[in-house]
Amino acid sequence: MQFLTTERLHIAYREYGPPQGAPVFLLHGWPDDVHTWNALAPALAEQGYRVLAPSLRGSGDTRFRDSDIPRSGQLSALAQDVFDMALALDISRFRVVGHDWGARAAYNAALLAPEKVERCVGISVGWGSNDPHQTLSLAQARNYWYHWYMATERGAVAVRKERRELAHLLWQTWSPGWQFNEADFRTTAHAFDNPDWTSVTVHSYRHRWGWAESDPYYSALEAELRRNSVIAVPTLTLHGALDGANAPATSEQREHLFSAPYRRLLLDGVGHFPQREQPARVAQEVIAWLR
Repeated sequence: MQFLTTERLHIAYREYGPPQGAPVFLLHGWPDDVHTWNALAPALAEQGYRVLAPSLRGSGDTRFRDSDIPRSGQLSALAQDVFDMALALDISRFRVVGHDWGARAAYNAALLAPEKVERCVGISVGWGSNDPHQTLSLAQARNYWYHWYMATERGAVAVRKERRELAHLLWQTWSPGWQFNEADFRTTAHAFDNPDWTSVTVHSYRHRWGWAESDPYYSALEAELRRNSVIAVPTLTLHGALDGANAPATSEQREHLFSAPYRRLLLDGVGHFPQREQPARVAQEVIAWLR
């Protein structure tokens, strides 16, 4: 791991490829960590890209700089972390690939700063809305049971005391046809030992539905995300046909939300973790799009 310091975070990240290559940020999801990119990152590096894979706030070895900084998991904060990391590395233009939470951060970054983001890839999440009052089907509301669970104190306690058990259950539920390697899961689960993992997790899901206050530091970004929903950056969405977290229907018919080239690809036989389940296929599609 390498480390850099921004205004609010000490960010741990992995870097691959030539330092003079075109930068690509890889943003992992929840509950996951940088190991989710073990196949994609080297594949991109072989194409000459400079690949930067950070541990998101609350995960792995990334730490807040001060105890007084709110442990916010709001999605605008995740996008700002990307901008701050790019600034610290003196990167003015970059490509971004994100999965799950990382996909939401990637979409938000593309919406907020199209002058910085050249190309965007979202995996397992369709672009839609940051509105807590957005419409949900009953089937998707069922998929989001863990969101509602975290809205309760009992759920927050479970995130703190049973984090590995919860994550393991979600991996099994979200990718029912995938027999993941238990050693790989244990390696990733170390990232959940971050002292802020529970606080960031609970705040993220509560904030998403209007049950937690925003960090005022991100008020301008939040206002822009409410004002605008059309992404002006070429964007690819990859979605597993068997995704048990975000049903494939949640990424359908989103063309009207893009003013730049947009493509959605449904991956047959794949659940919520395409980059782990079919790494070669994902690498092929991502490389083709980033070009």
